[in-house]
This record gives sequence, structure tokens and C-alpha cells, in this order.
Amino acid sequence: MARKKTLLAVVADESGEVFEHPDLLMAGMNGMTPRLPREDELIPLPEGSRLFTIPGTPPMGFDRKSGQLRTVDALPRSWGGGPMQAVSAFMTPAFTRTLLPAADYRRKAVQLPLWAYTAVGWCVEEERFYVAAVRVDRNNQWDPQHFDDRQLDPLVRATLRQYPDNRLYEQLSRCAVDYHCFAAKNLFFARWEAPLPTSPTCNSRCLGCISLQEAPECCPSSQERLTFVPTVQELCEVAVPHLQRAENAIVSFGQGCEGDPILQADTICDAVREMRRQTPRGTINFNSNASIPAAIDRLAAAGVDSVRISLNSVQEPFYNAYYRPRGYRFADVIDSVHRAKKAGMFTMLNYLVYPGLTDRPDEVEALLALIESAGVDLIQMRNLSIDPTMYWDAMGVSGEGMGMKKMLNTVKTKVPRIQYGYFNRTREMFYPAGYEADWPLPA
Repeated sequence: MARKKTLLAVVADESGEVFEHPDLLMAGMNGMTPRLPREDELIPLPEGSRLFTIPGTPPMGFDRKSGQLRTVDALPRSWGGGPMQAVSAFMTPAFTRTLLPAADYRRKAVQLPLWAYTAVGWCVEEERFYVAAVRVDRNNQWDPQHFDDRQLDPLVRATLRQYPDNRLYEQLSRCAVDYHCFAAKNLFFARWEAPLPTSPTCNSRCLGCISLQEAPECCPSSQERLTFVPTVQELCEVAVPHLQRAENAIVSFGQGCEGDPILQADTICDAVREMRRQTPRGTINFNSNASIPAAIDRLAAAGVDSVRISLNSVQEPFYNAYYRPRGYRFADVIDSVHRAKKAGMFTMLNYLVYPGLTDRPDEVEALLALIESAGVDLIQMRNLSIDPTMYWDAMGVSGEGMGMKKMLNTVKTKVPRIQYGYFNRTREMFYPAGYEADWPLPA
């Protein structure tokens, strides 16, 4: 039998130095309910992940002697007794968190920035960090080791010299160099998935929008939003060479530096038709809130291969509380999911997951109903980046869910054909061999 692991709570002092706490076992949170992690909810910290503190927020853990939950404000006396902060992991892509960090969030003094907060502990026997997570995608092309900025800069400069009047290349050079967008870097490396931001406007007002925060209730956005609509020529100058030459070529509308591309569906349809006139190679993908069902039909007819439709929940009250739609209804989004599949597009959900909401029994039931009625092909289990308490308060729920791993197992058991993932795929990989049995993935 494998020896049971001892996972200690990970904490930080006032300066941000990280320690394992000798007297506390690791705890995590499902919603705002602290508990011990289950064995199948934990994996070694993936390479490329980072640790960071949760400022001014005391950590929680379970006392090793009494087993009682404790909130700890100060380091042990032998370590100086200074103030203590909770610690979170931010995982490299391809991994979905199963628990939030356990901390007394009501005592934090600041609104936390837009990161995906994940519980982390220290394994005594193996002397390494563990996180509350599962792997949902085998693709390793997004690992940080593939993105060496020393090689990037001359490629960006050469491309800008070749296309001095193309505003989209200028925008994507900023995304690659200033914001370290991996998709934008791929464009200049001439490989894999590359972005085609198109829309400066959006008809959602997402609480966790990374390109525009209109109200002070959240925090500064992560990047500046696109300020223009590229022309068909600009879009094709970026997309066509990539489709023609890149390894595993994908071009995707709907990026973090824009609003929602469905508001520019006419321009995009014209551009896609021109792309396909010039080359049949590669995959054209459309990431969107899918708020205009008729536009989904037009995009499919123009030649878009796949669509990724964003949802934080498949229940209308939770969706509306996060997306805060303007000029469309939740029913329009659900209609678009059905239309996309009927029109022949590989249909994915960009499911913004949060332990305690995503794994509620009523949410799982609603998700299963949508998968089966619409024929959804794949769910991208994306970690929602937002202050945990801000989101929880906005949803207006209480209690805890069944657990993220149990939720994933339940859905896969009831619909074996459903695929999990984190990234968009090429046409050749829409239905890989053995995909119905490809769960769980090894960490």
C-alpha cells in the first residue's frame, strides 16, 4: 500500500517568504467552506506554476494534534512570531483547480487581482509542493518553457518591418512583448494557435473582464483593449501566412485584448471567406459569448471550423450575475450552442469554473442537459480568475458542492463521448483516437 501523504499548510511571512507550517495540515475551500483535500483532488505542483501571497489574509489549516480548523495570524514564536499571510498557487495552463486556498478572506483589506487562486500544500514525505487540481488537457504546447523571449524580439521586429501599415500586427506585437500573451508569441514564432483580435466593443460587462473594468468594484484590468476594427486585408495578412505555414496551425477570433468578436461578425465572415479562398489549410476558431444566434449560422457558412462559447454557469441567474449582458439574453447563448453544432462546427464550452458553484448538483444537472440536448463536443475547464469572495458574493449562494473531481467523473460517466480540455484544437484533433475512454489524465 502507498504510504499516506502528510500535507502541511503553506504560509508566508510579511515579506512574502514562503514556509510550510509545522503545526497545520493543508486545507482548501469549496466555495467558502474549508475542508481537508481528498486524495484524488491533489497533484504535484505542475512545472511552470507560481506561488504568491494573498495580502493581509490569514491562512487556515487543520491542527495536526486536535484536527480542529484554525485560522493563524502569526508565525510560530521560534520563527519570530510576525504577521502571516495565506499563499496561493497560480497553475500553468492545462490544469483545473479543485479547491480554493483556505483563508479568512473577510479580513483582507484589498480587492484581489484577476488570478485563479488555487490551494497549495507541502508534502513532507516527497519534499515538494502539491496543489488542489486535476489535469484536463494533454497538450503541452502552452508550457512556459516553449516561450523564450530572447528569440521573440528579433522575430517581432522583422514582422513589423514587413507589414509597417498593418495595425493588427502592431497590436499583437504589444500583446506578445508587453503582456506576454502566449498566443501572440505563437504568431511570431509561426506555430500553433495565433490570435485575431477584432472587436473593440462588448455586450457583456463581466465581473472578471481582463481587458476593461468599467466600475471600481473589481480591480484594474490586466491589459488594454483593442481600439479599432481591423480590415479584412489586415486580418488576412496576419492569418493566411500562419494558416499556410505554421505547425498545427489555428487562428482564433475572440482574445483577451478585445471585447466580443460576434459584434464584428460581418467583417469576420468576409475575412474568413477570403482566408479560405487563399488556403484550405489550418483551423479557424471563434471564441465568443455567442450572444447573437444568427451570427453563428453565418460564421459557420463562411468557413469557421470550431466555436468556443463562454459560460460561467449553465443556469441563468448565475450567468447574468457574472456576465451582466447588455442587449441579449441567456436564452440566446443556449440557442447559439445548439446552432453551432447543427451547422457542423466543433462545439466547445469555455466553462469558467469555480469550486463550490461548478460542482453544485443543480449546476451539474443543468450542464448534462445542455451537453446532451446540444451535442456539445468538448468542455474547456478554465479556471475563473477573480477575487474568490467577490465572485461568491455576486453569485449569492451558500454551502459547498460535491467536489470538482467528482463533478468531472459524474459528467464523463453519464456522457462518455464528452471531452475535457483547456485549449483549442486543430481539425485533425477534434476527435482523437480513444477519446471516450481518455479520463482521468495522468498529472
